[in-house]
Amino acid sequence: GTIHLFRKSQRSLVGKLTHEFRLVAADRRSWKILLFGAINLICIGFLLMWCSSTNSIALTAYTYLTIFDLFSLVTCLISYWVMMKKPSPVYSFGFERFEVLAVFASTVLAQLGALFILKESVERFLEQPEIHTGRLLVGTFVALFFNLFTMLSIKNKPFAYVSEAASTSWLQEHVADLSRSICGIIPGLSSIFLPRMNPFVLIDIAGALALCITYMLIEINNYFAVDTASAIAIALMTFGTMYPMSVYSGKVLLQTTPPHVIGQLDKLLREVSTLDGVLEVRNEHFWTLGFGTLAGSVHVRIRRDANEQMVLAHVTNRLYTLVSTLTVQIFKDDWIRPTLSSVPIANNILNLSDHHIIPMPSLKAADNLNPVTSTPAKPSSPPPEFSFNTPGKNVSPVILLNTQTKPYGLGLNHGSAPYSSVLSQGLGMPGMGAAQGFRTGFANVPSRYGTNARGQPRP
Repeated sequence: GTIHLFRKSQRSLVGKLTHEFRLVAADRRSWKILLFGAINLICIGFLLMWCSSTNSIALTAYTYLTIFDLFSLVTCLISYWVMMKKPSPVYSFGFERFEVLAVFASTVLAQLGALFILKESVERFLEQPEIHTGRLLVGTFVALFFNLFTMLSIKNKPFAYVSEAASTSWLQEHVADLSRSICGIIPGLSSIFLPRMNPFVLIDIAGALALCITYMLIEINNYFAVDTASAIAIALMTFGTMYPMSVYSGKVLLQTTPPHVIGQLDKLLREVSTLDGVLEVRNEHFWTLGFGTLAGSVHVRIRRDANEQMVLAHVTNRLYTLVSTLTVQIFKDDWIRPTLSSVPIANNILNLSDHHIIPMPSLKAADNLNPVTSTPAKPSSPPPEFSFNTPGKNVSPVILLNTQTKPYGLGLNHGSAPYSSVLSQGLGMPGMGAAQGFRTGFANVPSRYGTNARGQPRP
């Protein structure tokens, strides 16, 4: 192959953005958005010039809505780009969160513009300048026409979803109350005003109405302070409309579970826990990956004799109706019950002289003790449960054979060793008598350790 002496330099950030823009521009669906974006820039330029000539801060606040329309067009382009891109090793869940980030940034910038208008309005209340109404009404209708034409002509999927999924703003609630009263008189308008209006169309109409009232009051009474009041009203409406959308998109970015699907998820998890072979469902986590896309992961513990592929198929089939991107980890039960031998005991095992036994004392009276567990016996209490690794009441003691060969013919006695003899060798336990015997692992310890000077066993 060809040998390259110098490595090709990595593409810069501007080069990467240019490459992605060409990828989006290659789709004919984006040409319409690019055309509206160019017209929007021209309209913004004219509106800013008219704001400067009229000295109206209310028209400036309304112009910021046109700038927000430009952000929405950019978000729509990003949505088209997301549909073209496929998941990569770096972005294993795809690029859907980019359009969520675009919606969040657009709404936050609109709120920052509203805060800037509020600050300027407070300063104007201290010293109110004169307002020229020559192009105030023209700018209002130009901005209104372009905003409505853009919102109704471009199908903006991210903002359409957010406007329906987010909570209603205070402007929508007041207009909804008014619409119910109007629809009670004229039922034919219910399809337009109910259940709730589009928040972007509503704020455009409300802002234009405030500017028309401003123009009329200034022309009639030269009441210039109404321009500042209208600017505050438009800023508050902008902030109140964009805030619920920022909260909703911010929760999506924080990977929270949508409140409206929590009940459905609980129902599906209960159904999964009742499937054949499923013992436990744990470590479940579900979050919103993008607008209308729910991702999740869950651990499922199954029986040791269950079919993993069958359980995986059933679990995925149940959860896939709600969770489109799902990760299920199946693991079998690792709990093992200790097996007890049921082999019958030979007759020679009962001969205690063949085994080394260290007598162990009783801590209480023999009539109050359980011979196996050394615990007070309670006839009225049920047998202990879940005692898997400890000897229980119903477990028979297992006696192991001594494999040591007896030295027959040497005159050594192989009986049971007294407890005092064991104490003399340091193998005993203090404060314990000889009431019950247990086997020991010392195979080379003789049964009798010696006698005293009188020939009697040591006490």
